[in-house]
Amino acid sequence: MSGGKDPRPFQIATLGALVAYGFARSDFHLAGAIALAIVGAALLSQLAASRLLQLVSFDPKSALISALSLCLLLRTQSMGLGVAAAILAVSSKFLLRVDQRHVFNPTNFALVVLLIVSPDKVWVSPGQWGTEVFFLFILACVGGLVTYRACRSDVTLTFLLSYGAIVFARAGWLGEPASIPLHHLQNGALVLFAFFMISDPKTTPDSTAGRRLFAITVAMGAAVVQYVLFQPNGLLWALVCAAPLTPVLNRLFPGTRYEWHRPTPAPKLPLSERTFA
Repeated sequence: MSGGKDPRPFQIATLGALVAYGFARSDFHLAGAIALAIVGAALLSQLAASRLLQLVSFDPKSALISALSLCLLLRTQSMGLGVAAAILAVSSKFLLRVDQRHVFNPTNFALVVLLIVSPDKVWVSPGQWGTEVFFLFILACVGGLVTYRACRSDVTLTFLLSYGAIVFARAGWLGEPASIPLHHLQNGALVLFAFFMISDPKTTPDSTAGRRLFAITVAMGAAVVQYVLFQPNGLLWALVCAAPLTPVLNRLFPGTRYEWHRPTPAPKLPLSERTFA
């Protein structure tokens, strides 16, 4: 499947605006120098990989999306760990591949690795945007446009409905008022995850049926981590564990692979002349 016009410039603009908002209006808990180092390291890693693999061109768009997403979610006082996160995110696209596509969402992979390696120096901001319903509504609308342009509205909507149903069902079983699950869902990190991470068209299944099953699996896994294991960052853990299922779902439910650009007739290029995104 071709996404028609490449949605990544719009994603970069949206994420960049959120980062700017965070620094201008919120207590962002991330030094500006570290944020710049993350962006620089991601772009340099993309450039280095492009040179090493002798790719046709250097495409910074996916690296920028990963870097800006890290700026929104990653919190650390260590510039070295921030740089390491950017390098891990970009390099995972080139090193961890199955069926000529990368397995993990780069941002998700980098965050989980750092949480494992250095849990005392790295944390993920669960809701730095606060719980203002109006702002979350605006963020959801912008994110909805992004996923629509990337042909992944189905996985986002299925995930949100599934995860929301689980949260409300748990609250009902415990006899909690509706305000408690509503407060739990009014979370900027949840909206960012749903619209900018799980909806990654390069790491989600090719078919609609596969994507819906994938989204339900992630929602259930996140609930298990959060409410059964009582561990934070259930969304991140669930997605990184579910990512290897994508090649399996593609075989069970075949579909047309997503491409950033509309394809034009051309001879098949050798590996050295292909691009990785």
